[in-house]
Amino acid sequence: MRKWRIWIAAVFVLLMMLSGCSEKETVTQETVTRNAPVSSNSIVKNRAGDVLYTANIDVNTVSVIDVKQNKVTAEIAVGREPRQLALSPDEKTLYVTCMFDNKVDVIDIAVKKVTASIPVGIEPFGIVTSPDGGKIYVSNYRSSTLSIIDPEKREVTKTIKVEERPRGLALTTDGKKLYTVHYLSGHISVVDTSKEKVGKIIALAPSPDKEDRKKSQGLPNTVEQFVIAPDGKTAWVPHLVTNTDTPIHFEETVFPAISVIDLEKDEEIKQERKQLFEKMDVRDVKNETIIVSNPADVAFMPDASKAFVLMSGSEDLVVFDLVRGGKATQIVRRIPGDNPRGMVLSNDGNELYVHNAMSHSLARIETGGNEAYAEAKAKPETLRLIAKDSLPPLVRKGKTIFFSANSDKFAAPITGNNWMSCASCHADGDINGLTLMTPKGPRNVPSNVLAMRTGLFMWDGSRDDFTDYLLTVQGEMGGLTAYDPGKPLPPKVEEMFTALKAYLEYSDSFPVPKSPYRNPDGTLTVKAQQGKVLFEGKAGCITCHAGETMTDSVKAVDATGKLTTANTQFLHDVGTASQLDKGTPGDPRANYTNPRSKELFDTPTLRGVWATAPYLHDGSAKTIYDVLVTRNKEGKHGNVKGLSDEEISALIEYVNSLE
Repeated sequence: MRKWRIWIAAVFVLLMMLSGCSEKETVTQETVTRNAPVSSNSIVKNRAGDVLYTANIDVNTVSVIDVKQNKVTAEIAVGREPRQLALSPDEKTLYVTCMFDNKVDVIDIAVKKVTASIPVGIEPFGIVTSPDGGKIYVSNYRSSTLSIIDPEKREVTKTIKVEERPRGLALTTDGKKLYTVHYLSGHISVVDTSKEKVGKIIALAPSPDKEDRKKSQGLPNTVEQFVIAPDGKTAWVPHLVTNTDTPIHFEETVFPAISVIDLEKDEEIKQERKQLFEKMDVRDVKNETIIVSNPADVAFMPDASKAFVLMSGSEDLVVFDLVRGGKATQIVRRIPGDNPRGMVLSNDGNELYVHNAMSHSLARIETGGNEAYAEAKAKPETLRLIAKDSLPPLVRKGKTIFFSANSDKFAAPITGNNWMSCASCHADGDINGLTLMTPKGPRNVPSNVLAMRTGLFMWDGSRDDFTDYLLTVQGEMGGLTAYDPGKPLPPKVEEMFTALKAYLEYSDSFPVPKSPYRNPDGTLTVKAQQGKVLFEGKAGCITCHAGETMTDSVKAVDATGKLTTANTQFLHDVGTASQLDKGTPGDPRANYTNPRSKELFDTPTLRGVWATAPYLHDGSAKTIYDVLVTRNKEGKHGNVKGLSDEEISALIEYVNSLE
């Protein structure tokens, strides 16, 4: 009898243990659902608000920050060029887009290391998870696609084709609509997540021309983010407006703007756009409008009483009062650190955590809460996010200068009155897809890919030394105006150009973009191989586009082998000059020994050319076909008149495949 009692007790204990295991398993499998809209960003926080994560762009790490201790508790190695982050709703996993490795790294929060990598499209950028964490959405910048990932299988289950250059992502609270901004076009794709396809395109409206050129006007471009307001009814979109109608001038060409989108209609509320002198008109002690530049991110108070807009170029924070008219009421000047690009608000709304992309530091700003007249204030100290900078000091300095529009920061102002940075036209260091007016005529903004290895500078090859860009800084950006362009620069100013040059030359700064026109394994398609034969043979393209950099401009040297503007035999008349183009007698940097005819142009590299549309010096060719055919009526740009339609198509396939 006693044995039976012992046996029953043992069975009872076993059942209780099984019951406990079952209950524990149920808890671990419980789905956590996010109940708020979400936007991709370079900085994210957990639900409790006591832990932050930052994507350290060029250091290839992710930092984990304990907010209460103001301390970095871990720095996790990830793939190349981590851009944006997304936390799973259960906060067990952090997903990171690794732009130059074409993958998403999966970080296990508990062990603080990468446990898996998921291949996606070319140059992934934005990333968000669905409210229940069952799907991950990724924007692929170069592929012009969105990847939908199954986090359990850790693989892409669907790829959605979208317009060019998708970047920042945002998802509504219910997860039914996914928004992706298209960086250069000013378009926003609205994806129906149930149908997994684009349902609508929102085109941001141009800001109308004005008689006063110093007022905001032009085309929306360099669209950074899409941030949904707390009530879910509207979203704010920070971007630039670029005036292409008049010659480049720092006060008349590039303007910061924030567009407002009605999420019920999926339309822009045009009258609500915030731009300089209109709803963004905070005055200084001289009663002059404070100029800010390069808007990058937006944050809202939980009660929607205020909105904060981060200005990455001038390194400021603009505060908007949404209760009393929606206008800017304060500017927090000079956020400590370099190049602030992302931010998150503390749960109580009293503090903003700002991610500085160039100094790799965290700044804090006291918001003043929801009190209407309380002023925001930046704390002077910052938290360093990385143990070691992967960039050489000179390269870091050059990169910081390139992205800065802070007129007070360096040995001499790189821009006039905080208006623009190099990145205002060379968006994220590359192109902005626009053609700007210059005294020489219309000029297409060129890419910086291989720029320091392709011979002479400028479309007319009128510069042979990087310091000659002093002329651009003075004439277009309004900076360094105190110096005579015909005389040597002071050592500290010369060092600024040396640093910029080091950044542009650095191998990891501007890798040649991988081409989506190739086979999945990176090899040329059969059609592209046929085009290669034509390129090197019958079409005669290789006559000018030869060698490793695919340009003959590198041959423009003197008897000692030094690059020189005096050697003009590698400038070419390809029949593309127009009445708007003008020749020049040269410039003071070269003591006027570099006169240029309006018909002759330098040969650009073709490596990565597929990603640099529009084409030609004046941006008059939208496609490679237009370069070869539409804008080649005189047959001066390759021997294509003798090619069949099939051969021209093959030639285009090859050119678009060049890396």
